[in-house]
Amino acid sequence: MRLLMLGGTGFVGSAIVAEGVRRGWTVTIFNRGIHGPIPPGVHRLRGDRTAPGGLAELAGGAWDVVVDTWDGAPRAVRDAATLLRPSGHYAYVSSGSVYAPPVLPGVGEESAVVPSAADDTRDDDYARCKAGGELAATEVFGERALLVRAGLILGPGEDIGRLPWWLHRVARGGDVLAPGPADLPVQYVDVRDLVAFTLDRAVEGVGGAFNVISRPGHTTMGELLAEAVAATGADARLRWTDPEPILAAGVEPWNDLPVWIPPGHEYRWLQERGVEKAYAAGLTCRPVADTVGDTWRWLDRVGAVPPRAGRPVRASVGLDPTREAALLTAHHPR
Repeated sequence: MRLLMLGGTGFVGSAIVAEGVRRGWTVTIFNRGIHGPIPPGVHRLRGDRTAPGGLAELAGGAWDVVVDTWDGAPRAVRDAATLLRPSGHYAYVSSGSVYAPPVLPGVGEESAVVPSAADDTRDDDYARCKAGGELAATEVFGERALLVRAGLILGPGEDIGRLPWWLHRVARGGDVLAPGPADLPVQYVDVRDLVAFTLDRAVEGVGGAFNVISRPGHTTMGELLAEAVAATGADARLRWTDPEPILAAGVEPWNDLPVWIPPGHEYRWLQERGVEKAYAAGLTCRPVADTVGDTWRWLDRVGAVPPRAGRPVRASVGLDPTREAALLTAHHPR
């Protein structure tokens, strides 16, 4: 099987490449060649897809499976897909962020997405860029385009740092502000399960859009943080705190306290998406203990969250220790 990965050094791209190698496929990556090493045996083509003539190295090539994770201007997806039209299947890793607001819990693939265009050259809006990328892939490949609408992606290699922040915080030990309720359902996808679904469906020739994320309640905040304590072996005490005082203190769900989106929050739907279609098509999701444990072992080995390959630096996630301490003192005095 011949696999072309557009990019290939970021979080999801690296996992795609690693899985292709593990399967014994012939793997080629296309990127600028300035971010990160590549596994032995992987062929690299160099080019800048945003520059005039930047796709020249792909001309005349055809692969069984092409995977694209681009989150910039949709025009770049359209141009690459057009050049790669002779290839077998085009898998575009998109996002659940494409759904047009207001988004209701249980949102399915048939729901409306934000307005966009396949030839849009702007890259200032993530949701519009991903929606336009979907349009571009489908415009060129039709039923041979697989649209993978990923949810929260966790696992080894994560380059945003949501689960790594929790692991590092728990590893420091002591009292840990744990945002309640402890039984709050959490929905996410391990990057390795996302990759397996993408490659398996592409090989099968499956097209169309899929919400690729675990079932709502695959785990809970309580289980996730308990696994973090177990994985790190830290002397950490989880101090469960109701959402109301946390929100009243100006703490932002998702960013200050990664993964956590409390009940009633306007973005709660991010962890309550409909997944029946993806599971019927073969999605399987590993236990939370595997995701947390493997992420800690990877993080312990590499030391720090890697930079996002080829993308602007994001604001760091995680609650400032001083603010956490103030909340703990106010609501869990010793």
